[in-house]
Amino acid sequence: MALLAVLLLVATIAVVITALLEDIRFGQRRTGNMQAIEQAQRYALGTELLASQRLTRLMQAHAGAMPPNSGWNDKPMAYPIDDGLIRIRLRDTGACFNLNGVVQGAIGMWARSDLGARQYAALLEAVGIEPARAQALSDTLVDWIDSDQRSQAQGAEDDAYADGLAPYRTADTLLAEVSELRAIRGYDADVYARLRPYVCALPTPSQSINLNSLKVEDAPVIVALTAGLVSPSQARRVIASRPANGWSSDAAFWDDAAMRQAAGALDQGIYQQVDVRSHYFTLLSEVDHAGAQAVMTSLLELDGGNRARAVARRWTLDE
Repeated sequence: MALLAVLLLVATIAVVITALLEDIRFGQRRTGNMQAIEQAQRYALGTELLASQRLTRLMQAHAGAMPPNSGWNDKPMAYPIDDGLIRIRLRDTGACFNLNGVVQGAIGMWARSDLGARQYAALLEAVGIEPARAQALSDTLVDWIDSDQRSQAQGAEDDAYADGLAPYRTADTLLAEVSELRAIRGYDADVYARLRPYVCALPTPSQSINLNSLKVEDAPVIVALTAGLVSPSQARRVIASRPANGWSSDAAFWDDAAMRQAAGALDQGIYQQVDVRSHYFTLLSEVDHAGAQAVMTSLLELDGGNRARAVARRWTLDE
């Protein structure tokens, strides 16, 4: 009987020791994984400095206009690191329509920009949305961002979203990213897919399109810029006829025949929305380190001294 008790005690101790050892091994693995993830994130944060330095050198090399078809734009680059690899992609956002341009004002006082709303409706029509629906989508975007609760003619404020199965409210502030469109009334998967190649969400309502960043397929952005006064085919021709080294100034762009024809009817504010340099850039960083992965998307802004700084960051892919 005593021998049986001893055997039971030994077996119990063995089970306890095994469980303790397993907990220790699990804790060590968890600690190791956490350290690897933290290190991967630190590597990703370091790519912002790398991209900032690259942009500074680029701006110094092109003190005037940025040339089109730059070899660095949207080009994947890889850097080996200890026990892993860093992949980055730096993208010029100068060729996109800023969705936040449909409003004007300041934080807490955002109000409809008639010019921006017209330009956005023209963009929607340029990507194949019928005019009536384009106007409605423009109005709902304005209502999502503006600070009041007065609905646009075809818009939607808080009460329109409170009736759903999962009620929510409008943001009443600038979009932080393009994917927020999915929460706005009327923006289904088809509309989002049509819009996505041509739009961005910058931390400002200002519209600034780098004419030298545009590709022929970006013609809808020119259509939007001119509020529909230039057709998609005219916009494609204008971009295709751009000098090999790019337009030296925005005046050279407006000197094109199609742009001169539209110029008489353009809102004067449009002339302030074009440039031959970019001010915002998107950085995608993917890090593999010791079995851990980190993905980071950063928005970099160039200041007046051509120094880049991160103004937004998230640990996901840019959708």
